[in-house]
Amino acid sequence: MNPRWIVWAVMPVLLLVLYGCPKKKPATTPEDLNVETTTVTQPTTTTPTQEVTPTEAEVDNDPTEDRLMSDDMQEVNDELRRRGFSPDIYFLYDEDSLSEESRERLARNADLLKSAPQFSITIEGHADERGTNEYNLALGERRATATRDYLNSLGVPSERVRTLSYGEERPVCTEVAESCWSQNRRAHMVITGRSNVG
Repeated sequence: MNPRWIVWAVMPVLLLVLYGCPKKKPATTPEDLNVETTTVTQPTTTTPTQEVTPTEAEVDNDPTEDRLMSDDMQEVNDELRRRGFSPDIYFLYDEDSLSEESRERLARNADLLKSAPQFSITIEGHADERGTNEYNLALGERRATATRDYLNSLGVPSERVRTLSYGEERPVCTEVAESCWSQNRRAHMVITGRSNVG
């Protein structure tokens, strides 16, 4: 039997199976159906409301809230800095005596500390990296003590002031240059808690 003849005989049957007979049109047109339609209204879009937070100036002007009354010492320190408190004074190389600029900063700090007698302060003495660890610890202690003594002379009670020395262990700048070393020769003052004096 010739294979071509078989293909020609099977082809019409295959086409009939694949495509079939055309479908009948529905007896009922869509207009005749009882379908109830409703128009859905599009929801109106509103712009999202933004949460309004008071600006820092508005918060600061609130007479009922004094940030110095906070239990968070970081917030207290930030508020004192905002009011003019200088957290750092600087020293010359291998010196523990106060410069005129340091005395002016400490005078402002003393006024702020006297107006807020509820706080105690820690004075950290620091040195640059030159010298031995032992020498720099002693130098840092002398710088912290000189700072404390000057605050005491301006009326800040010694019971409110604690000193400690870090020597060269906590530099704010680590480059090997005088511009960096001069930033590390300092006494750093920070409010660390509530005072029993006042």
